[in-house]
Amino acid sequence: MSGLRVEIVYALPDRCARVEVTLPAGATVADALRAANLAETMPEAEVDPARLAVYGRLATAEAALHDGDRIELLRPLRVDPKQARRRRATGGPAP
Repeated sequence: MSGLRVEIVYALPDRCARVEVTLPAGATVADALRAANLAETMPEAEVDPARLAVYGRLATAEAALHDGDRIELLRPLRVDPKQARRRRATGGPAP
């Protein structure tokens, strides 16, 4: 086996940044983030260990990866979803 191919993505409101890395078997999310050299490849990305996901499921930096996994760097919410729903329901201003 030649290794694991993993994609790292960071979605912004107007675009999506992507980096693909190849890692040895048994690699973790932290290994992938180091291999991606995000400071150079995605300087706008904010890496918060509490905001990592693999295919939409929260993951830790120690989570094992599988070939073809997509690591997502999650951004903080700008508005609380409950507040946004209340505003829409009452016809208030958009966030």
